[in-house]
Amino acid sequence: MKPRLNVVTLGVANMERAKEFYRNALGWEPVDPNDGIAFYAQGGIVFALYPMKGLAEDAMLPSERSGFSGVTLGITLDSKEAVDKQYRQIIENGGKSLVEPRDTFWGGYDCYFADPDGHPWEIAWAPFWKYDEQGSLVM
Repeated sequence: MKPRLNVVTLGVANMERAKEFYRNALGWEPVDPNDGIAFYAQGGIVFALYPMKGLAEDAMLPSERSGFSGVTLGITLDSKEAVDKQYRQIIENGGKSLVEPRDTFWGGYDCYFADPDGHPWEIAWAPFWKYDEQGSLVM
């Protein structure tokens, strides 16, 4: 089997706050809700939330974070208007604005926000992106 990116797990300080944010800001519901971890089906990739301390211990890394880690997460949408609408919904539900929606140098449209734990996300649209039947981006 060829290695694939199948799971993205974010460490969070407060599971209930994080689940509420992703529910209200993005409309995501956990597929198997429990108190210890939350899994979200995302079109071929599983997005997970896990307590920061436990995740750091499991990976044998320090749990303290400082500054930019060199990683952003991305959500793609099908129009500029959809980016604007989603951005507003995220900010209204506790997301922190990092970059307001704007036209990009690469011909698309994007914005950035941070979730309640400070993880940076991009929301983007491009006229040349195509999607499969499940809504996954096809490159």
